[in-house]
Amino acid sequence: MSETTRSKSRNGEITSLHGGSQGKVLLDISMSLDGFIAGPNNSPEKPLGEGGERLHNWMFLPSGGPIRPEVEEERFKTIGAMVMGRLMFDVGEEPWGENPPFHLPIFVLTHNAKETLIKEGGTSYTFVTSGIENALAQAKAAADDQNVQVMGGADLAQQFLTRGMLDEIQIHLVPVLLGEGIRLFEHLGSEPTELEITRVIQSKEVTHLRFRIVK
Repeated sequence: MSETTRSKSRNGEITSLHGGSQGKVLLDISMSLDGFIAGPNNSPEKPLGEGGERLHNWMFLPSGGPIRPEVEEERFKTIGAMVMGRLMFDVGEEPWGENPPFHLPIFVLTHNAKETLIKEGGTSYTFVTSGIENALAQAKAAADDQNVQVMGGADLAQQFLTRGMLDEIQIHLVPVLLGEGIRLFEHLGSEPTELEITRVIQSKEVTHLRFRIVK
């Protein structure tokens, strides 16, 4: 079989991504096998750094890609709001354009206040200067009973993880070694974080790994 999964219901079908629950805080991100979420020398011209676009090719294959319906549903239907860091916003705002692909409220954690930006298609950027807890609280309020997705960058993801603010992590693991760039799992402290694998979907282009954080 070209694809395999470990999370199945009693009748053998893949279970829903959220196990019937809603309102979780999750990190969802593509990563190379050697742990990078972007290549080196990222800039507005190269927001993913040198070679980093390889991490997202699985979403745009001519064949339609290996995205299973439940993965696509999660990415586009069960997220009610997002949180991102200011650097990610600064790098991504221009290439995302006036009609960004998100179509929901995004809360940008920053040290510099700025008026909320309203874009086409339902995307808005609210700049939060009162800390990561307040950014999450605002995102949860905007998401209602849907999930809040932490987009990154790496520093923001690490803050959410070390403060115990994440419920789940989904890694889209791409079979490539970037060699250098921006690592996802750094500066996490000396205490281990226990994870429970809840689902694996494998194809030759990408492996979707979903984990519940054991608290």
